[in-house]
Amino acid sequence: MAPVTIVTGGGRGIGAATARRLAHAGHDIALCYRRDHHAAGTVLADIHATGRRGITVAADTSDPDQVTHLFDTTAGTLGPITGLVNNAGLTSPIGPFTDVTLTDLRRIVDVNILGYLLCAQQAARRMTTGAAIVNVSSAAATLGSPGEYVHYAASKAATDTLTVGLAKELAPRGIRVNAVAPGIIRTEIHTLSGMPDRAEQAAARIPLGRAGEADEVAAAIAWLLGPDASYTTGTVLRVAGGL
Repeated sequence: MAPVTIVTGGGRGIGAATARRLAHAGHDIALCYRRDHHAAGTVLADIHATGRRGITVAADTSDPDQVTHLFDTTAGTLGPITGLVNNAGLTSPIGPFTDVTLTDLRRIVDVNILGYLLCAQQAARRMTTGAAIVNVSSAAATLGSPGEYVHYAASKAATDTLTVGLAKELAPRGIRVNAVAPGIIRTEIHTLSGMPDRAEQAAARIPLGRAGEADEVAAAIAWLLGPDASYTTGTVLRVAGGL
């Protein structure tokens, strides 16, 4: 039986690259997205082109009822869930912490923290031995991102703690929980944060001398979900070019 993996935030960036890579690796995919039907449909077509099964489910991961719907739909259509990539997240305009609005603070907490908790909880309730969760964190969790988005960094530090604690709690059931911590990756998130050329600007301060690509992060996620990582749990794997 093929693995069945939910990828949240799967319509673009790291989520889309991960969904495509996992499909090539033999996973059936439930692609969770929030708004962009066209982008999700494009990724779904690529999944089907590999010969794997796939569905799209529109859901706001900060809403518990929509998260339950996501997991119910996946299990009812594709079968028992064996993997979760907790990826749906957002940031807000780059700038000093003192300028961040209450609206942006609440949305970061709702999506990046509460959304991850809700999805991880549903996964933990349903998964059995051999299943795995990968949370998408950020190098910002340990760097702090001063002058850019301290609040986003704080939300990703919460992701790291979730990963370590849940890994220990679920280990006796044979369920692994890990995270990847990307550095500066070429995705649309920089445009959404108001600095579309941030990846290029940051290249000089990255030890490897360049920004990363979404597929490089997807490769790490795929490894953590796969059998080669069978003795790896509670790990935050940094994919950040040396940052």
